[in-house]
Amino acid sequence: MAIMVIRYIAEKEGKMESPAIETELYAFFDKHEIVYETHRHDPVFTVEEAQTVRAGMEGGHSKNLFVRDKKKNHALIVAHEDQPVDMKDLAAKIGLGRLSFASPDRLMTHLGVAPGSVTPFSLFNAHRKATPEGRKIHVVVDGKLLSYDLVYFHPLHNAATTSVSPEHLIKFIKACGFEPAIVTF
Repeated sequence: MAIMVIRYIAEKEGKMESPAIETELYAFFDKHEIVYETHRHDPVFTVEEAQTVRAGMEGGHSKNLFVRDKKKNHALIVAHEDQPVDMKDLAAKIGLGRLSFASPDRLMTHLGVAPGSVTPFSLFNAHRKATPEGRKIHVVVDGKLLSYDLVYFHPLHNAATTSVSPEHLIKFIKACGFEPAIVTF
């Protein structure tokens, strides 16, 4: 059985309540014995804002990009927050055409999250939908990020941050039906 620890940090009046889907995500973690810990904080929309709320969260922090090429192939890029991402080089490494950011509508359609909440955990939404489009997402993970003891991501909204081990991140991605490409940027 997975160990579930939820730690509420900096509770403030008016803080966003957790969406119901977060509870479903944690049930999926428990089913697949993925150990996690969640930290609550005010909503953050950028890497810079996230850096201001991470007291006590030692490990690898990410930036997550949802991109597409002209042939409507999509990719979720999970990179270390400080890692520059050369889209042209990355496209060549993963066998896609010229990459650009996917629209907010595509993000919601394929991953079920809004801009500012992109996370590898949104593959859970793609898994739940089980549409052919959802299965065509390329998942790219930065090898540098996997060198940390813990890695941190939003749990489908940006008012919390959840940690897992790199091994459990990969286990989660595979449990959602995706095979991650580990890439050196």
